[in-house]
Amino acid sequence: MSRNGQSSPVHRPVPKLPHLPRPLYARVESLARPAATDWHSHPWAQLSYATQGVLSVHTQTGRFLAPPQRAILVPPDMPHAVLSSPRTEMRSLYLEPQVVGWAEEHCLVLEITPLLRELISAFGQVPAEYALDGADARLVDVLLDQLRVAPRTGLFLPWPGDPRLQAPCEQLYQSPEHSVSLQQWSRELGISEKTLSRIFLRETGIGFRAWYQRLRLLHALPLLDQGQSVTDVALACGYDSTSAFIAAFRQQLGITPGALAGRVGQIAELAPAD
Repeated sequence: MSRNGQSSPVHRPVPKLPHLPRPLYARVESLARPAATDWHSHPWAQLSYATQGVLSVHTQTGRFLAPPQRAILVPPDMPHAVLSSPRTEMRSLYLEPQVVGWAEEHCLVLEITPLLRELISAFGQVPAEYALDGADARLVDVLLDQLRVAPRTGLFLPWPGDPRLQAPCEQLYQSPEHSVSLQQWSRELGISEKTLSRIFLRETGIGFRAWYQRLRLLHALPLLDQGQSVTDVALACGYDSTSAFIAAFRQQLGITPGALAGRVGQIAELAPAD
């Protein structure tokens, strides 16, 4: 999303792995500055998880957000890009397709339970070529089982495939404080507002107002995690008043932004807005 004056993200290279040494492989990183990984894909699934900081995964069909205690599971062979906020402690897991046969064909945002968090941390200390018949392999089995039953969350923003919608959506995504109405879009595209609304619903599965509301709330999470004030976050998310922002936040997330600041990872789920 918009960087609000932050320094440009550093390039985060994709590891050059011709194959995984074992069905499960860990990558541990400390990223002091904002970082971005270019669009890429690989034949294995990827779990992007940060114990500190906020991760965002972009695909052709959505934007997926993971504050602490959330993780994004990217299925095999799916093109994606990964962005991270400053001071991110990242734990990536690469998984052979046969060990995540339960995964869906689109990205999932998973809740990382305390047990799963400790399992991921412990696996980060395991050798890359761990023995397949010892304690490390049993740890992997438990970790994979806990991933399979991890609760799904709604921290994602569906993305339209129609080229007519992509540029305006990207503008809003980068600068959610600059609103664009369906009426403005319809005039620019030369189609009726009713037709445009129908196209948006078909492409994203939700109406424009609900989509824009979700965009602004998702944009707020990393800003709150960075310790910005509720007033500054409200303005950065395009709200005319702090009280309107707080009311929308409470309605959608069941908690105020002030109570949420510093513990973003405790969100359970974004409720769909009408």
